[in-house]
Amino acid sequence: MAFVDEAKFFVKAGDGGKGCVSFRREKYVPRGGPNGGDGGHGGSIIIECASRLHSLIDFRYRSHFKAKSGSPGMGKDMHGRKGSDCLMSVPVGSLIKDIETGEVLADLCNEGDRFIAARGGKGGLGNRHFSSGTNRTPRIATKGVEGEERWLRIELKLIADVGLVGLPNAGKSTLLSKLSAANPKVASYPFTTLEPQLGVLHLPHKESCIIADIPGLIEGAHEGIGLGFTFLRHIERTKILLHVLDVSSAQAMDDFLVVEKELQSYKEELLRKTRLLVLNKIDIATPDLVEQLQSEFADMGFETVPIAGLTGEGIDKIKFWIADILETYNTVNAVQSNTKEETTSLRDATEDSADIE
Repeated sequence: MAFVDEAKFFVKAGDGGKGCVSFRREKYVPRGGPNGGDGGHGGSIIIECASRLHSLIDFRYRSHFKAKSGSPGMGKDMHGRKGSDCLMSVPVGSLIKDIETGEVLADLCNEGDRFIAARGGKGGLGNRHFSSGTNRTPRIATKGVEGEERWLRIELKLIADVGLVGLPNAGKSTLLSKLSAANPKVASYPFTTLEPQLGVLHLPHKESCIIADIPGLIEGAHEGIGLGFTFLRHIERTKILLHVLDVSSAQAMDDFLVVEKELQSYKEELLRKTRLLVLNKIDIATPDLVEQLQSEFADMGFETVPIAGLTGEGIDKIKFWIADILETYNTVNAVQSNTKEETTSLRDATEDSADIE
């Protein structure tokens, strides 16, 4: 199944039903008066996060979503039925944007998150609302309000803890297969990975984490060369970046700088993420070159782990490093969250005290 991570679609909420003009006509009930009911409200378009989805492939086959309109009001003060809502399911990590302005309308990051993309119109009023002392037989009712409609864009940003980046053929897919049970395509030619791949790393006595393998970057990706920046959005939410380098090549440092430049051209915040340089293919590399690269990267402030993806050498070091970093990350976040809650509680208590005084 193809991986689709962006699409545009049209939403149209239901129109409100029109109000009814009706009068009470019963035997032995003179001057029954108006009894026209209101129209039902139109249904809304609701977008909901579902963890069972991992792609926007459904939008390839359907791009128009419409909710039901409300039913018109009827006599005997009977209201029209409300139009049923249209519920759209999207993957966790979906970003909803207005296609004309580019404004981000919703960022759906958790299972069950909802966003009303288009609100249904209100139902019209029946003639009973227009009765007065001077007009006891109103013959007017209002039409229902039209439901909202617009074109939207949806972009998927995968929710992953660790992102793999590097040039084509650096060994990212091999590393993903060693760190998780994923089975990505591995071959000896560039661009074997044409779409993001996900794997789950099971850590002993710790929570599992998700790893995302991003198709290889090349020089000029920010200008659309190769696969361009098509999939870089999927590492924006990651906590850790593993930069995989092929150290069997004499131009490993140049390769590193190429990827650094492309990441910076896309979004400079990526360079501020916690990163580990994975020096891959040491089984076929010159030991002196590996030591030289480790020394140069250490001077630049980067931590490195030499590995041989094919044989599995050094893979455990990466697992332990990821486990330690994620544990520290989660601890810091928990402390910040508790501090924020305590600050909020203290502020609320202070405001309550001020109100009492």
